[in-house]
Amino acid sequence: MTEIFKGRLAILGMGYIGLPTAAAIATRGIDVIGVDINHATVAALSRGEVPFVEPDLAVAVSGAVAMGRLTATTETPEADAFIIAVPTPFNDDRTADLSYVKAAAEQIAPKLKSGNIVVLESTSPPGTTQKIGDWIGAVRPDLRMPRDGETGADVYIAHCPERVLPGRIMIEMITNDRVIGGLTPRCAEKAASIYRLFAQGEILLTDAASAEMAKLVENAYRDVNIAFANEISLISESLHIDVWEVIRLANRHPRVSILSPGPGVGGHCIPVDPWFIVSAAPTLSRLIRTAREVNDHRPHHVAQQVVEKAKRFRSPTVACLGLTFKANVDDVRESPAIEVVGLIAKALPDVDILVSDPYVSTMPALLAKYENLHLEGAYQAVERADIVVLLVEHEPFKAMRHTRLGGKVIYDTRGAWH
Repeated sequence: MTEIFKGRLAILGMGYIGLPTAAAIATRGIDVIGVDINHATVAALSRGEVPFVEPDLAVAVSGAVAMGRLTATTETPEADAFIIAVPTPFNDDRTADLSYVKAAAEQIAPKLKSGNIVVLESTSPPGTTQKIGDWIGAVRPDLRMPRDGETGADVYIAHCPERVLPGRIMIEMITNDRVIGGLTPRCAEKAASIYRLFAQGEILLTDAASAEMAKLVENAYRDVNIAFANEISLISESLHIDVWEVIRLANRHPRVSILSPGPGVGGHCIPVDPWFIVSAAPTLSRLIRTAREVNDHRPHHVAQQVVEKAKRFRSPTVACLGLTFKANVDDVRESPAIEVVGLIAKALPDVDILVSDPYVSTMPALLAKYENLHLEGAYQAVERADIVVLLVEHEPFKAMRHTRLGGKVIYDTRGAWH
């Protein structure tokens, strides 16, 4: 008989993954407590409001709060199961910063009872789920931690990495297959009982380290393919060949599917996760490292191209369209567009740079120090500009009439106006 979770669930981290997961489970009739250290986030959730833009999320959250199934707090409560969905950034040496995960595990530990489930959703290097068991065990030596090949554990610990796309989180959370890796097979099965509440895709059970590595490999695969497209773009540019035409023609081959180049790679996952593989096996991950270096350099190349174009003018005005890391979302995490704008502003301190993004209402903190940057509406920015740089293919930008762009130097990093 397939096991389905029926208890009380706490989720630590009410961000882009934790909050949608909380809403998806709460709307299935489970009492969910969202835990976050940000008091403003907790206050907003308690009112049934969401702190960021994601299609269908606001309706799910307001409904779950109205039903009394979803509550929020800054304190870790007692529960029957805990999901950790906190950030895992990297350190200066590009190794994983697991301090948030460790803090979450240590907050959970005093609340644990025999039979509880702990699931790590945060993307992490292989071995992190085992470390959660070690961290909890250090706080709670009275509880038996799960060990591979052993039976009789008091708690069940597993890893279930998120694999959703911002802008489609509420859809993909339901429809995508889920990989669940346990410290023991019983741990994986117990964790799966939670995801069976809402996941319609196939649930694939494995060991914790394989689940951790699978998530990193998914994002490294995408990073390598994006790097290939960006490198083809560099080569085509140097040879004065239209890269968009080259890719269009090459992709007519039945076994070729080249991605689109861009100004870099952003978001919390792809620019970060491949480094976890590199740090785990530095001498063996040469291709993955090179792809990261290609994509990390891309914003510098784009900025330099804009600076070169600006030299054609005596006193140019530059319009940069887009600040988020991808189209039609408000997520600016690891955004290459922000890096490009900052590099241009630094290189051209005497040039007015107009920045526009329909999803960003205030200048990001990383750009606030540049006095030559100004937030403008898209039409006003383009009208005033001599050089227009498209960094993010938001729908309003793609729909802009070409007559508005006439007579201006255009640098379209996304091929949206090609």
